Amino acid sequence: MTSLVELRVLEGPNLYFPRAAVKLTLDVSSITEADDEAVLRLARRIGLRTTRPGASGSGFRQRFALRAVERLVRAIAGEAGTRRLAVRVRPTSDPDVVVVAFPWRNRTRAQALGAAVAHALDALPAPDVEGAVSEAARQVAAAERGERPTTITPRIPVVAVTGTNGKTTTSRMIAHIGRTSGLVVGWSNTDGIYRDGVLVEEGDYSGPSGAARALGLDGVQLAVTETARGGILLKGIGITRNDVSVVTNVTADHLGLQGIDTVDQLAEVKSVVARITRKDGWAVLNGDDPRVLAMRGVISAQPWVFSRDPDSPAVREVLGDGGRATTVIDGWITVLAPGADPDPLVELVDVPMTLAGLSRFNIENALAAASAALAIDLDRADVIAGLRSFRPDAEHNPGRMNFFSLPGEVSVVMDLAHNEAGLEALLEIMGGVRRPGARLLLGLGAVGDRTDELIDALGEIGAKGSDVVAIGHKARYLRGRTMDEIDGLLRAGAGRVGVTEIDTYDTEVGCLAALVERARAGDVVGLMCHAERQQAYDWIAAHGGTADTPEVLSAKVRAAATP
Repeated sequence: MTSLVELRVLEGPNLYFPRAAVKLTLDVSSITEADDEAVLRLARRIGLRTTRPGASGSGFRQRFALRAVERLVRAIAGEAGTRRLAVRVRPTSDPDVVVVAFPWRNRTRAQALGAAVAHALDALPAPDVEGAVSEAARQVAAAERGERPTTITPRIPVVAVTGTNGKTTTSRMIAHIGRTSGLVVGWSNTDGIYRDGVLVEEGDYSGPSGAARALGLDGVQLAVTETARGGILLKGIGITRNDVSVVTNVTADHLGLQGIDTVDQLAEVKSVVARITRKDGWAVLNGDDPRVLAMRGVISAQPWVFSRDPDSPAVREVLGDGGRATTVIDGWITVLAPGADPDPLVELVDVPMTLAGLSRFNIENALAAASAALAIDLDRADVIAGLRSFRPDAEHNPGRMNFFSLPGEVSVVMDLAHNEAGLEALLEIMGGVRRPGARLLLGLGAVGDRTDELIDALGEIGAKGSDVVAIGHKARYLRGRTMDEIDGLLRAGAGRVGVTEIDTYDTEVGCLAALVERARAGDVVGLMCHAERQQAYDWIAAHGGTADTPEVLSAKVRAAATP
């Protein structure tokens, strides 16, 4: 078989259907490059009686290929006994490669259908393409049915969180508020599976298996699931629906993988989480992100937007349609509803995660978490208590904007900062605690599965936004690249803004140690930490460092603002 590039079984809701589906990636050059006679024979065989396929290799032929593949799938399925089958076909960045998807109820037969379609395409150059289609249908009809989908239909409330940045922090905050209200909470994220705050299994569980594990934990009354793009694309979502969904934002990240090449395409992937929210549930959407706000057009659930601007068009529109909004008024996190007075919940300065109101991203995360908690019907007082008690430290939010103080009046900030928006947020926070005249020292790094352009951009952003920059590599996350390759891309980006004096270290901890050694009183050291989070915590503790309390952090912010 040469036409079949990939056959992937998606176990649950996915980019193409709200239920389990088969995704075929097909090389259709047998259609795009075939002579007119062969193409017309295929067209007649699959029921396209009147068609103009265009010249071989033309854009018209490529469009014909999309239509022909859809009809080919339906023809083979129909002759094998499946009379009604939904089929979706999409082009890719390669004009000779298409993606076709269809739902499945019987795994083995669905896989046989996928293989049979590819066999029929392979036979196109042969004289008897009509017979090849008939043989493909016979193969599918003879196949065993196989097992049914195992997608879970939840029996407890589920909050599903997705987005490019902030989804881990937001899901942790929602879970914390749920625990504050007295519920036993199971949640899954990029760190693992948790039951009531205790790590049950370590690992990246932001895919479909994470949702299933969180729902299956003993005695769980509320599930909070972090849902990443990779899980949606590679396996589908592990549950049939959620009660509340949250989409934090959509920015450039992981582009060039699994056929997702643009931010608009990435937004479509993220929208799957909101599309499967129950009709009587709530989709919590970032009103300040146009791509996220546009998801209102594809959801069945009620919209609940969050925005830092109470007068934004998004807030006005959603309230006008009977939805809800959470925003900031006079420094208070405030809920708005149609025909009602604003409901102030808590001042930003009393929400530790906002870093004394310094972190724009964490203000948005707090707005999203408050919205989701209220949408899932948690008590207002418990929501307020949860927002007040969730802290930006290694206990509540490991690896995300963690602040420390080291001897010599040096501050350290650790964050994942895995893309452009994340790094800009880290630099913003570092600048917010820097005393007048002090410096920012940045430990820069990147994982290997980012595009050349993104890694290059990280180098430019990091060098432009800091006074001293060093590179700390992530050996566990090279993902097919070499350290030298990543090093070169980061240096190229930094070089565009005139920064060439950059030291390189093989580990994140080595980079942290070197920057702290260079730091002076009042300086702020930032570390993009992904691979060695616990080792970095241990190094800080071994060198006399302590985690900043909300009070200490507030004092740093005030000191930074004093001329």
